[in-house]
Amino acid sequence: MPFDQLRRREFIALLGGTAAAWPVAAHAQQSERARRIGVLMGTSEGDAEVHPHLLTFQKALQDLGWTQDRNVQIDYRFAVSDPERIKTAAAELLRGKPDVLVAQSTPEVRALLELTRTVPIVSPMIADPVGSGLVQSFARPGGNVTGFTNFEEGMGGKWLGLLKATAPDVSSVALVLHPNDEELSAGLRTSVETAASSIGVALTLIRDVQIERALDGFARDSFARKVNSGLIVLPGIYTGVYRYSILALAARYRWPAVYPFREWVISGGLLSYGTDIGAAFRQTAVYVDRILQGARPGELPIQAPTKFQLVISLWAAKVLELTIPPSLLAIADEVIE
Repeated sequence: MPFDQLRRREFIALLGGTAAAWPVAAHAQQSERARRIGVLMGTSEGDAEVHPHLLTFQKALQDLGWTQDRNVQIDYRFAVSDPERIKTAAAELLRGKPDVLVAQSTPEVRALLELTRTVPIVSPMIADPVGSGLVQSFARPGGNVTGFTNFEEGMGGKWLGLLKATAPDVSSVALVLHPNDEELSAGLRTSVETAASSIGVALTLIRDVQIERALDGFARDSFARKVNSGLIVLPGIYTGVYRYSILALAARYRWPAVYPFREWVISGGLLSYGTDIGAAFRQTAVYVDRILQGARPGELPIQAPTKFQLVISLWAAKVLELTIPPSLLAIADEVIE
């Protein structure tokens, strides 16, 4: 059975046949009353790549001593990257009177903050929390939000460096983002632009709700100018919705591309360099456990990523007739044959 199908079956079994309520672990020492955790995911429940992260979250809670079906009820909502659904799902979770909330990323945090300034919120993938006004500082967030950032702002320059190391002839790069994700990726965009300027790479910003149409236009322009082109895809909930479309276009136009997460390479992309999402969900479980035991979110520091993953697909490189430098293969966390 394929991995994604196996994971999906395992995930559905844990859900108990519903996407709304998931009874999971309870802390052995918290037997006086049932506790509730609400989890707001911006992605689709049908996205198989999400399931391993949620399984990691559950396993981490179990490792911390929570006992299934005793003291904790976890309610899940999946908002399918739709702003209105995010708001609706946030309201539904609050009606369940949760003790703590988990918000996948910044849009979900913001939706929950519009409804509560008292229920603790933990996010495994929060972008620029201070700059966006979600917390007062990294060391002492000060309100009801804490969690883990998902990227360093200088990451954009590293992506461009990886692209050039893999495809040295690339002189024109499309930087892909979705307008709804712009707040999340402003610093990353700036770092790519700075790096491109320093090495003389022409950068085209693809900032359009019609990403496929914009990329088709970039391809026509590149063909007319007879330049070698590539892609860098910025992270974002809404960009992720177009994952398969972007991958298909990259394959059609034979673009070497760098992606923000491992899932893109598993789905057919060339290489990715980004946060270990599983580790972030594991850390989130630790914060949830501490809050349920009495810690205040405003006193739990926002933490930067501790691990990044370089994932390379030799299969995709072969299709693109590229040779991955041995120096990159030597430092890769995962090489897909």
